[in-house]
Amino acid sequence: MNKAIPLSFLDLAPVPEGKPIAEGVIQTVEIAKQAEKTGLNRYWMAEHHNMPGIASAATSVLLSHIGSQTKSIRIGSGGVMLPNHAPLIIAEQFGTLQALYGDRIDLGLGRAPGTDGATFQALRRQMKDAERFPQDVQELMYFLGTDTDSSPVQAFPGAKSQVPIWILGSSLFGATLAAHLGLPYVFASHFSPQMLTQAISTYREQFKPSVYLDKPYVMLAANLLLADDDATAEYHFTSTQQSFVRLRRGETGQIPKPTHDMDSVWSQSEKMMVDNALSVSFVGSVATVKPKLAAFMATHQPDEMIITANIYDQAARVRSLELIPNPTIKVAPKHEQLTT
Repeated sequence: MNKAIPLSFLDLAPVPEGKPIAEGVIQTVEIAKQAEKTGLNRYWMAEHHNMPGIASAATSVLLSHIGSQTKSIRIGSGGVMLPNHAPLIIAEQFGTLQALYGDRIDLGLGRAPGTDGATFQALRRQMKDAERFPQDVQELMYFLGTDTDSSPVQAFPGAKSQVPIWILGSSLFGATLAAHLGLPYVFASHFSPQMLTQAISTYREQFKPSVYLDKPYVMLAANLLLADDDATAEYHFTSTQQSFVRLRRGETGQIPKPTHDMDSVWSQSEKMMVDNALSVSFVGSVATVKPKLAAFMATHQPDEMIITANIYDQAARVRSLELIPNPTIKVAPKHEQLTT
């Protein structure tokens, strides 16, 4: 029997080249509304700092704005970089979001700082703070839980909210932690796919049922850009490719305009690097993308997919969401794939 796999959306609130940050925020609201209209399951935002092309640094603040402009789609972080924060502060922030928007809130947590070393210091953090990630996750779970009545420190709002927590990662560390704590796991295959198969196998094999989850739940991330034809989608995707080239060169800037000549932008080695980093990308018309996406899902059997499209052209982003034919993809179980 085929399994329906829901689709969600991950947004970095991209700021297009030559535009003010306010314009990026306005466009992000439009994307969230379109994601809801399309019928996607979740709309998540990611925390990054010192990046002029990303407007989601104050993740919980922008999520609150998104919540006020939408009605039913789940909203959350994909993720909050917990080493940047005290667990109590995040419990209060997401407890506030739940007080405002009810049970629509998700809290995805990452271990990376989401920035460079100098900015990490400006956040008054140290790289060794990431070593406390497992303890900080458990402390945050405690603050959001139901057993804090006798505690001298409680999260108001936050206590007893039981906001769902997810572990994000691109290595075995996050997979092992999520499995040990019995939490859902999201793998960052949209930009770091190298350990995809090993990480989700580790998570599933080591998973321990918990009060939060009785069986493993895996969400995989992918770049997805649909257009009316392949050439148009590939053209707009060059914004993402250029952003990765600049990132690897240590260059900063807003989201670049697309180009018809990527060969003038990257070297051969840079092209290989970008192609590898963005190998889990589905770019083209619906007819081109749908079978490729279904094959990917059949191979890895995710419980959910979260897609992203951080490009320059807003109309192309909206059109991509409009073209999603169904907010779920039906995939046969793996054993059926092997026998057909």
